[in-house]
Amino acid sequence: MSHGVHAVQHEVEHHIEHEEHGHGGGGKKKWLADSFNKKIALLISVIALFLAFDETLGKSSQTEGISLNIKASDTWNFFQAKTIRQTTLRTAAQAVTVEAGVIADEARKAALLKQADDWMKTVARYESDPAEKDGRKELRALAEKYEHARDTHLSRYHHYEFASAAFQIGIVLASAAVITGMVALVYVAGGLGIVGLGFMALGFFNPDFLHSLHLI
Repeated sequence: MSHGVHAVQHEVEHHIEHEEHGHGGGGKKKWLADSFNKKIALLISVIALFLAFDETLGKSSQTEGISLNIKASDTWNFFQAKTIRQTTLRTAAQAVTVEAGVIADEARKAALLKQADDWMKTVARYESDPAEKDGRKELRALAEKYEHARDTHLSRYHHYEFASAAFQIGIVLASAAVITGMVALVYVAGGLGIVGLGFMALGFFNPDFLHSLHLI
């Protein structure tokens, strides 16, 4: 939780203590003010609790998204290296095959063709190697899997960021309600708390929903 939120909560607690010591009026008016302030303090505490959960989830999603981005990048680099080696061997095999076609010595010709055939087998293995799972086909699938998981985690992080903003604004407005006594601010703060919970739920259960609507 940010220092600003702590400061706001401290101000609210100070104001409530001020009211409880008799500086906010007497009798029924004081009782109503105390009750009002305590309910707002409870609301602030609940929103702050959700904010703490939200920021924990957001940080976790951001960290995982960064980790998956690194894995995807490394896998694509391996894919590119395989592609370069594959292209080099294919070119060499084609050159040797052409060379073998103009050689009269059958033994030499057979050796060159065997070498070209071995190279082409390696080229095929570079393209797909289900046993080792490090062919270009498998590496592409793995990299795309990492990218999809990365995008999901980063989308969750964006939802949690929106939720965090809603919670923090709600805390500020609820705190302002303690000072001003404006009940409308309490309802707005509660509404923002519900909005924050909505973003948290979307981030956790359906992080692609808002992206599908092109809203974020």
